[in-house]
Amino acid sequence: MNTKEVHKIVAGIKTSLFKNSNSFSIGMLKSHFKGTGLKFKEHQVYTHGDDVRFIDWKMLAKTNTPYVKTFEEERNVEITIILDCSRGMFMGYEGKSKVEAAIEVVSLLYLLSGMTKDFVQTVICTGTKIIRVQKKNGDAGIVAFVNCLKSEGIINDEGRINYSYISEAGSREEYEQQIVREFYRKRELVILSDFYDFLEVESLRKLVSRKHVHAFRLLTPLDYAENFKYSIKGESFDGKKSGVVDVKLLSKDILSKNPILRVKDLFLEKRYLEDFVKEML
Repeated sequence: MNTKEVHKIVAGIKTSLFKNSNSFSIGMLKSHFKGTGLKFKEHQVYTHGDDVRFIDWKMLAKTNTPYVKTFEEERNVEITIILDCSRGMFMGYEGKSKVEAAIEVVSLLYLLSGMTKDFVQTVICTGTKIIRVQKKNGDAGIVAFVNCLKSEGIINDEGRINYSYISEAGSREEYEQQIVREFYRKRELVILSDFYDFLEVESLRKLVSRKHVHAFRLLTPLDYAENFKYSIKGESFDGKKSGVVDVKLLSKDILSKNPILRVKDLFLEKRYLEDFVKEML
């Protein structure tokens, strides 16, 4: 993909990002993700009131003067984003699809990571295969992310969503096993999905209960309306010809009977970027 084209798409994403986030400070998320620990900074002479747990007894023995160790937070956070690009994520509301909203959230996290010097790795899940974007941050991360979406055919050269995108065939069992493995890595994990074609509900309940997992469900008014079917225009499932594809969505009744624990809802008809920021505080 031409570098100039990528930067043009990135500029469009950033413009949309700040427009829709209502000028929310992207520094608001700095303290949410936890670092890997504390790093030794220096010794200071002990003064009354210092925590005795940090007295360096070896230094005391050598110098006959009590010193305490001081530390600074060692962030180096690595955030893994699981982006669901299965069929249902291409549904939308008033011209914006769930996957487009999710791309904006991913871009926001790349920008945040650039400010905090952390790193983001995005794992794109198409419904049949896993695509990993190289670990980066800031604008460079967004460029790598956009390049990957373009290569897969999820977006076109202008950065618009390809609504006729159909993933290649693959082993569903192997695909789900790869997703589950991501949950057991010691990283902060953000999931962006509508959870219609992601994992089995019971498996998902267990996985999202883990403290390092932050799961977000993207919803449109169609998702929680009463039971109905509707059609969208696009390529048929074999990808060979255009036609009308019937898509049956979960009804409001089904959603209420199968709540997914520790999953936060983002509604496309509302200010979803602001809601994401608030949930992450």
